[in-house]
Amino acid sequence: MKKIFRNSRIIAVSFLTFFSATAASQASDSSGIKPAIASELKFAGMIQNDPLFELRITGAPGQDDYIISITDNQGNNLYRENIKAENFTKKFLLNTGELGDETLTFEIISRKTRQVVRYEVSSKDRYVNETTVNLVK
Repeated sequence: MKKIFRNSRIIAVSFLTFFSATAASQASDSSGIKPAIASELKFAGMIQNDPLFELRITGAPGQDDYIISITDNQGNNLYRENIKAENFTKKFLLNTGELGDETLTFEIISRKTRQVVRYEVSSKDRYVNETTVNLVK
């Protein structure tokens, strides 16, 4: 039963993922700090109330062998893939119905240089009700 649940998680995370080789410019994360591996993980929008994230890797010559893994906060491995490409973009659609508000860790490892970049993704739902009162003349 546990294996079936884990397989459904992998299918849910990898749903709508695709791999395409691209020629991209140098990337850095949103804080302006350049990571050890030229990578960028950004929020790309929502598809049917599920968040879509885009991972872009712009490797250097000789850096063309990567491991991408996604783990939850209990250490369960939800997704793992080996990719041999210098530059690529990959999209991940996360099933929030199954994952809930868990913090996920995206880890990119260069197998040749042993450099590691980690991104933490967490989401919180909140309801905002705004009321205004205006004087009408």
